Amino acid sequence: MDKLLKIILNKKFVTFILKYFFKVKINGLENIKNLQGKVLFVANHNSFLDVVLIWAFIPEDLCFTINPIIAKKWYVKPFLNVVKFFQIEPNSPMALKTIISEVEKGSKVVIYPEGRISTTGSMMKIYPGPAMIADKTDASIVPIYIDGTQYKILSPFGKQFKVKPKKQVSVNIFKPTKLKVDSSLKGEERKKEITKQLFDIMTDAKYYSARSDKTLFESLIEAKDFAGRRKKIIEDIARKPINYGQLLTGAFVLGKQFAKHSKQKEFAGVLLPNAVAAVVAVYGMFAYNIVPCMLNFSTGIKNMISCCKTAAIKTVYTSKQFVIKGGFEELIATLEKENIEIIYLENLKKEITLKEKLIGVLASFFPRYYYNKIKGNVSHKDPAVVLFTSGSEGVPKGVALSHENIQANMNQINSILFFDILDSFFMALPIFHSFGFTCGMILPVSRGVKIFYYPTPLHYKIIPELIYDTNSTVTFTTPTFFAGYGKNAHAYDFYSIRVAVVGAERVKEETFKTLFTNFGINLLEGYGATETAPVLSVNTTMYHKKGSVGRIFPGIEVKLEEVPGIKDGKKLVVKGKNVMLGYIKSDKPGVIQPLKDGWYDTGDIVDFDKDRFITIKGRAKRFAKIAGEMVSLTAVEETLSSIWADFQYAVVAIADEKKGEQLILFTTRPNTTASEISTNFKKLGFSDLFVPRKIKILDEMLLMGNGKTDYVSLKDIAEKDFA
Repeated sequence: MDKLLKIILNKKFVTFILKYFFKVKINGLENIKNLQGKVLFVANHNSFLDVVLIWAFIPEDLCFTINPIIAKKWYVKPFLNVVKFFQIEPNSPMALKTIISEVEKGSKVVIYPEGRISTTGSMMKIYPGPAMIADKTDASIVPIYIDGTQYKILSPFGKQFKVKPKKQVSVNIFKPTKLKVDSSLKGEERKKEITKQLFDIMTDAKYYSARSDKTLFESLIEAKDFAGRRKKIIEDIARKPINYGQLLTGAFVLGKQFAKHSKQKEFAGVLLPNAVAAVVAVYGMFAYNIVPCMLNFSTGIKNMISCCKTAAIKTVYTSKQFVIKGGFEELIATLEKENIEIIYLENLKKEITLKEKLIGVLASFFPRYYYNKIKGNVSHKDPAVVLFTSGSEGVPKGVALSHENIQANMNQINSILFFDILDSFFMALPIFHSFGFTCGMILPVSRGVKIFYYPTPLHYKIIPELIYDTNSTVTFTTPTFFAGYGKNAHAYDFYSIRVAVVGAERVKEETFKTLFTNFGINLLEGYGATETAPVLSVNTTMYHKKGSVGRIFPGIEVKLEEVPGIKDGKKLVVKGKNVMLGYIKSDKPGVIQPLKDGWYDTGDIVDFDKDRFITIKGRAKRFAKIAGEMVSLTAVEETLSSIWADFQYAVVAIADEKKGEQLILFTTRPNTTASEISTNFKKLGFSDLFVPRKIKILDEMLLMGNGKTDYVSLKDIAEKDFA
């Protein structure tokens, strides 16, 4: 029996079996050539198969750490006959001493920082023990990230699937690194710091293991292979969900019609609401290498024309039904006067021949082959989409995002917030919004996650009921919209929500309290910009700091620049694969103007702490210089919200002959006076310069389609009424 086991568990034989049955891909073996000194291998843990993979494919004499309970499993015992191992309890002091001793002797130890096999399919919490071993021994850490085994045999997470998702197993090995800890840190502070650093090492490994060198249509094909052709992926208010096979068929068929009107790499306008047809249209353009320009139908005729001229758009694809229901006839007529061709999807549908339909169906069974025939000369570095800045502080600019930009941002999001095939997204944010485009369309479609679309985020009574009805587990929205849902929802409407990410504006303390107290939802506040595809940071259940917008994502470089006159914070400038190709501006229509050296100036004044948490202090443009002092308009708004929480506030600055600038307050709070603001501000220690002297009461705050305050319109009103 022992001889048979030795034959079966021979490294070469096991390696052959793993490659044959699991198509294992090994990346980074060159990173561990000629390892010298003390070494600690740290790996994530999805399955019992992970141990075998590391033993079989890493050409080193390794020593494994095994949980005593796991060591008793009948299917683990045979493997323990051929490897060196320790039975340890997570964080056991004696076990840690034993491993430290082995590492000091030169043994190459493999340890799992999570202390258990993941039950979520992603990384779980990190125990301090492995970090302490590296810290005490000053050992080099070799990070290993294993992907795909969470869906295979011997995985607790994988047991949930009757039909296993098809994903290649990969073992990704990274260059040795070391913990970098200030020698002054002692005790619990040091333990906390080294644990955080080890978590970051593992998170970086997850991010850098994911590919961003592919087009978004290639990701769609991979998602179909992973989740299955019949997986229902998109549904809207018509309640007729489509699966991956239907999405691919529709994209190939509709894309063929687009190609008759638009050339490859040409910018084409898309004027559609959140609906199945919109997603099919966007992927149809991806298939034929046409660049969709997502037009914001809530921005007004003037801004819409500006966007079309800026991007040199010749053709706009829309829906006749949508135009009529939305009351956009005047907008369409104006676009046509500007010599922009309007093409209705309903008309294109009539032009599709039976032959084209049959080819589309056939192509959906062989999507790689067909896509390679039609895609033309496209790479992951090419523009994938043009989105437009909100124009909340000026004229909208086109933002050109490449396939790589969006792929990188999805990988960054997924390294921190894990979404899987078992999830269900609810998306009411419009897909012309960067948050809605990446997080509400590309991310779920690329990850096998079903999406339910609702055409507007403003229906506060309907949306909570639909979240309940669709059993949605994830939603992305703005704080203003979620606060509205909370006021109208039944206590059980959000029972299924496990992740609720909010961004685009600061979350009021009252909104946090209401959602948590009434529904048990911990809002995860994030931050980003259209230019960064869009997310830069987000709070998580594992790493959360009140008042911040989370920790900066892996793969992003940060520069902090001084701003004259501003003492509390510095301007945030970032660089990374998720940062846009460049702006398209009105001075050079249709031309992408790249950023200097790839650095993007966010224009936001932030506090960036040692743990990489970002706290927004305000926008550089949203400071007023009054009597020589810099006053944050955002700080005034937030202070007013903390005093009278049930109302909305917006502050703009206009010219003032005596003091340089003056503050104008717009609020929905009746009878607000400057004197009562002054009284309350003095109690809080604010200078009188922070008190708006001119106040305009509104029935409703002016908002843009994405939920942001419309500061441009408010400033126009202020200058008209108070200048």
